[in-house]
Amino acid sequence: MEGFSFVDIFATKGIEYIIVMAFLAAFIYFSRYLGYRTAEQPESATEERPVSYFRVPDGYHFHQGHSWLRKDKNSIGIVGLDDFAQKLVGKVDSVDLPRVGYHVTQGEKGWSLVSGSRSVPMLAPVSGEVVAVNQDILRSPGILSDDPYGKGWLFKVRSPRIESDTRQLLSGKVARAWMEDALDKLRPQNPENLGPVLADGGFPIEGIAHAIGGEGWEKLARTHLLTEGE
Repeated sequence: MEGFSFVDIFATKGIEYIIVMAFLAAFIYFSRYLGYRTAEQPESATEERPVSYFRVPDGYHFHQGHSWLRKDKNSIGIVGLDDFAQKLVGKVDSVDLPRVGYHVTQGEKGWSLVSGSRSVPMLAPVSGEVVAVNQDILRSPGILSDDPYGKGWLFKVRSPRIESDTRQLLSGKVARAWMEDALDKLRPQNPENLGPVLADGGFPIEGIAHAIGGEGWEKLARTHLLTEGE
């Protein structure tokens, strides 16, 4: 037909289409490769995963009173308090630790955190004889807020029943879910005061019990650490 000319779009745009298709193919391949690498990564490769607002490292076993146990060699267990406990109580002026030779019992009072004139007891995660005490914590309790899972360990216990006691504790995904639930249980206590504590999605300030409970902070702390009747 006069005035009409047929344009072969595949001939004129062939190179552009080839480039686009090659880019899409490369993108799909790269996306699948990244997905494979992520699935291949073992859970233990991540040393520590923040859960909500509190750290829950792998390799630790948690008592529901917010103490932890890390197994060492020769039936020795290392004991400490978790990130929730140290943020709940806040500034610790001193720690009342058991002496070497003392026998602690799982689920019973093992030590106390002293803040101001008030003392908050905590439950031992394992039964056994205390064989070492962290002298650095006695001298500088502020270490607890900086490194509760490392330099902030409290004491070591020799426990012939460490394996059976460990089975009563929480670890891995179960511990992380439990720690999230611990945060949720704080929310209904006094929601109008919780905002500044968890402002803008940041980590809680130290001393959540003080911020939420006011003068009744000690009772609040004991309730969440399961030592209200101690």
